[in-house]
Amino acid sequence: MKRIFTLLFFIAITSTVSTAQRYVDEIFDDVKVTSNVVYGTNATVLFLPSEGEAVPQDLLMDIYEPEGDTETNRPVVLVFHTGNFLPPVTNGQIAGSKTDNADVEICKQLARRGYVAAAVTYRGGWNPLADTQPIRALGLIQAAYRGIQDGRTAIRYMKKSVDDGNPYGIDPTRVVTWGNGTGGYLTLGLATLDAYEEILGTTNGPAKFILDLNGDGIPETPMVVPQYHGDIEGKVLTIAPDGAFGLPAGDTTNYPNIVEYSSDFNLCVNIGGALGDISWVDENTVPIITVQSAFDIFAPYGDQVLIVPTTGDPIVQVQGGSVFQPKLQELGVNTIFNDYIFDDEVTAEARANSETAGHPYYEGLYPFVNPPNSSGLDEGVVINWWEPGALSPPILPDFPNGVPWNMLPHPSGGTFHDQGLLLNEGMSAEKSIANISKIMSYYAPRACVALDLPCADQYTSTKDVVLDPSVMTLSPNPASTSINITAKGKKIEHIAIFAMDGKLMSREKNVNSESITIQRNNLPTGIYFVKAFFEEGVATQKVVFE
Repeated sequence: MKRIFTLLFFIAITSTVSTAQRYVDEIFDDVKVTSNVVYGTNATVLFLPSEGEAVPQDLLMDIYEPEGDTETNRPVVLVFHTGNFLPPVTNGQIAGSKTDNADVEICKQLARRGYVAAAVTYRGGWNPLADTQPIRALGLIQAAYRGIQDGRTAIRYMKKSVDDGNPYGIDPTRVVTWGNGTGGYLTLGLATLDAYEEILGTTNGPAKFILDLNGDGIPETPMVVPQYHGDIEGKVLTIAPDGAFGLPAGDTTNYPNIVEYSSDFNLCVNIGGALGDISWVDENTVPIITVQSAFDIFAPYGDQVLIVPTTGDPIVQVQGGSVFQPKLQELGVNTIFNDYIFDDEVTAEARANSETAGHPYYEGLYPFVNPPNSSGLDEGVVINWWEPGALSPPILPDFPNGVPWNMLPHPSGGTFHDQGLLLNEGMSAEKSIANISKIMSYYAPRACVALDLPCADQYTSTKDVVLDPSVMTLSPNPASTSINITAKGKKIEHIAIFAMDGKLMSREKNVNSESITIQRNNLPTGIYFVKAFFEEGVATQKVVFE
């Protein structure tokens, strides 16, 4: 049983000084980036109109590491960008790639905290110009399915890298998926969608991923069929048996990648987005941290129909954070967050915003609530920015070098820059980075406890019980090279040693014995607090190293 720094212990040492803590604070100055790492290859339909078939596409990620770090067993965060499953410009937006300013900033902030972070691209591809709404919806849902396949391939790639010499220094038992915007839909799918049958058996609304293409009022065509689109893990070679779904017969639509590894991960983060169906949440779902605008017009916060911004089409009914987070609580999935006391300013804001949004505070849900802009629009969770005069991606054949965003005409009127400002009034790096920093302040302590990182020891557990210090003895005390810790008829679960300022100096996990000898190692001369964690509670004593 996990036993963490108690509130009474903090009160007893009120002279503590706040110190930087890995995974919570930015303790590194510089970040190393390895760009365009190929994590797999799969078939994209993005060029189906011109090529007449799905074609192989390298799947790429940019990997961010703290420069000069000596740790080689670090948690890894896979960051998935926004973009409505289409590239920038085609999706009607400035954003939509792994080099979006938001993704780069998030990865850098994570790396400076000691994480390994990867900005991951994934396959897009659907036709926003298709003749009918059902066909447009069909293409979008299939694109989301391919995104989930690629997300699982990315997880498996990182796990395989450990067996290939661990060049990025990661811990394969501490993997986080983080989705921004459209990426939030993807990561929530990764966290909850366990089997293909769940796509067919939705409850809110029923059979919503089955289309009535012949117009007889009876849905008969699943939007996704494994024989055409591959298995949910992306592990099975798939060749279209006939020309259904606009795919030529015999076309390879899924290439298997890294099939011998698991796609399991440990924590999900969604910044925006929503859940495909509430029925997908069960006891096996990983903990989820949700940051979402309570009044977002494109990412439903409640139980609503998704409107895709690229075309304005209604797609399917989805569930936002105010719906699936209560179910996570009900099933005990996010209990790990409830077991700790977070009393920072951002958590206080999340509690107040929950009241504004009209529901109780659910630990793990941070509602963004900002006043509407001057156009009366809720801007959502603004984390991206751009340089108005920067060049867009190439627009072939006429503009191979791209066009400045503030000159590129937008289909809805004005320029791409003008349209971007509609939901990002006063757009600036400062505005977006401030929001990202708030998100990181909410994420960091919860990741500490969900991933069982050393930083978890600085947070108070609601389950802690302070035991009489006499339940254990320390000898010798003062000590020079080691101390012997002995309990009286109680089994020690683990030991933690803290400096006078509250900083965790060492920890011995899985002791499971009534006694243990702790080596001093390189601890400087001084006074320390030894905390012994038992099934019944926690005992604390001072030790002096001479």
